[in-house]
Amino acid sequence: MATRSTTSPDLTRVGGPVGWVRARIDIAARQSPARLALSVFALVIGVFTALLSLPAATSSGQRAPFADALFTAASAVCVTGLTTVDTATYWSGLGQVLIMVAIKIGGLGIITLASLLGLAVARRLGLRQRLIAASETKALRLADVRGLLRAVVIMSTSLELAIAVVLLPSFLAEGDGLGTALYHSLFYGISSFNNAGFSVTQGGAEAWSGNPFVLGPLAIGVFMGSLGFPVVLTVANNLRRKDGVRRGRRGWNLHTRLTLVTTLVVLVVAIVGFAAFEWTNPGTLGSMSFGDRVLNSVFAGVMPRSGGFSAVPVNEMHETTWAFQDLLMFIGGGSASTAGGIKVTTLAVLVLATVAEARGDRDVEAFGRRIPHGSLRLAVTVLLAGATLVLVSALALLAISGRSLDVVLFETVSAFGTCGLSTGLSAELPSSGKYVLTALMFAGRTGTMTLAAALALRDRRRVVRLPEERPVVG
Repeated sequence: MATRSTTSPDLTRVGGPVGWVRARIDIAARQSPARLALSVFALVIGVFTALLSLPAATSSGQRAPFADALFTAASAVCVTGLTTVDTATYWSGLGQVLIMVAIKIGGLGIITLASLLGLAVARRLGLRQRLIAASETKALRLADVRGLLRAVVIMSTSLELAIAVVLLPSFLAEGDGLGTALYHSLFYGISSFNNAGFSVTQGGAEAWSGNPFVLGPLAIGVFMGSLGFPVVLTVANNLRRKDGVRRGRRGWNLHTRLTLVTTLVVLVVAIVGFAAFEWTNPGTLGSMSFGDRVLNSVFAGVMPRSGGFSAVPVNEMHETTWAFQDLLMFIGGGSASTAGGIKVTTLAVLVLATVAEARGDRDVEAFGRRIPHGSLRLAVTVLLAGATLVLVSALALLAISGRSLDVVLFETVSAFGTCGLSTGLSAELPSSGKYVLTALMFAGRTGTMTLAAALALRDRRRVVRLPEERPVVG
């Protein structure tokens, strides 16, 4: 008698097409949750590539080349902001709306998207989906995941709308009609909070280099989006009164404290460093008034978190500034945020481990807590994986483009960190170079550890541990 495969459910036994989809999701989640998430994310990019390939998506009415459609879709879904064509002029109104929707979907997060898909199909979150969502949102209790996903959607949408409302008067003052001003405000609200960096107006952020009422909300949106949903929700929850008492910072967990402290330190260093390197550069800050120099230094300090907007020409910056911003973009923002990079908590753990080793301490400690060795191993793995991806991609682009290392490295780190700052190299690359950056944006957004887990067939557990022997290091 023939046996029925457990990996191919019978439609009549699982409740029709919806039940079949649900069963397939359950099987994929059980076998490899990370691979399921990557598959969903890749599927979303494929859908938007097809939509942007429609003639109606371009202002000329002609079909966009596949490399440009794929690159733009990946950049939008990965909330990067790198472009091969000018968003404001090349894409039609439909194309720009598609990009905005792709940014919104990508900003919710790859694992969150997979969990919401499972909820929409199955009408409930099973244990597998809860585990997947908990790994992305860093939820403390599985029972909180459903409410947390709802809070993520509500919080992100509310902040995007708040930024749009603040930006609206500035666009109206520039002479835009009410409909156009509303559209621009909403687009930039979504683009800034999701750290996407896409612009649908001529000149982008450079047109507002002296307008704090535009640069200010954009910078705040990027900063809030780069903190990460767990941090924002933790801070918001602890600001509420519980039994008549506000817990405040006393209720912050270690992840929140590390993220906020490291982010503020990196932000101050970024602002001061950019001002020091570019203060007298006539192509960037040198020709501005003192107030505009300060404004643009702050704005430029926030953007390498993964924002991608630039109020001064990137190609006019000093090479020293490019190298400085390479480091900032590689670090990125907070975990489970719309930012890319290796994340500030990874940097914090590595720095704390270095300090502990220098002091001769056996444990890595911070804020009265001991950080487990597993977190340190994970931080080292993320650092090495990220550096390897950047190195391999940079070598490939050097061979393809023939440009200098500083230009190629800046574009490569920007793609990996899903930042979107660009020297203009992306638009000059042939199709092969665009495919390299597309793959790098995908890897940078999904996370090096998630990508590695998706490619792994299974976890390897060893029963027998070998004898310990210490090698000579250093």
